[in-house]
Amino acid sequence: MSVKSLTLAAVAAASFAVPAFADTHIMIHDPYARSAGKAAKAGAAFMTIMNHGDEADRLISVTSDAAARVELHTHMEIGDGVMKMMHVEEGFEVPAEGARMLDRGGDHVMFMGLTQPWEQGDVLTVTFTFEKSGEIVVEIPVDLERKAGMGHEHMNHGEDHSGRGGHDH
Repeated sequence: MSVKSLTLAAVAAASFAVPAFADTHIMIHDPYARSAGKAAKAGAAFMTIMNHGDEADRLISVTSDAAARVELHTHMEIGDGVMKMMHVEEGFEVPAEGARMLDRGGDHVMFMGLTQPWEQGDVLTVTFTFEKSGEIVVEIPVDLERKAGMGHEHMNHGEDHSGRGGHDH
């Protein structure tokens, strides 16, 4: 990775932990994106969406120039242990004073029809639209090296951060 890429990644990472606007209670924590390689036609982004407000909010759409189409997706079991990826048209609720995890094998942002190959260290500009908080623009680094489960473990302290009820351990 070049010094320029490292510097861009460091600057971008420093800005991820703060809300895009001072009046929003929504924060995007530890976002990263990945694709299956240079020939991939699709990719996904993962993160924790935190709501520090006293009212629930809902992520209703996501847009980016990085792909022809960007959707909110989840994995659902369709029987016999078979999982199917599905578009979640109603979006994802982010509970008041809580968080919604977007992780591999669960809820995530899906990019279809990539406009160019994603390479380690690239940064994607993504606009998240929330029902109450409006638009939040986030710079998401491409991290093709991150293994599943890396990054969010420190968020689980016995509380429900999934926004789905129950414990997510």
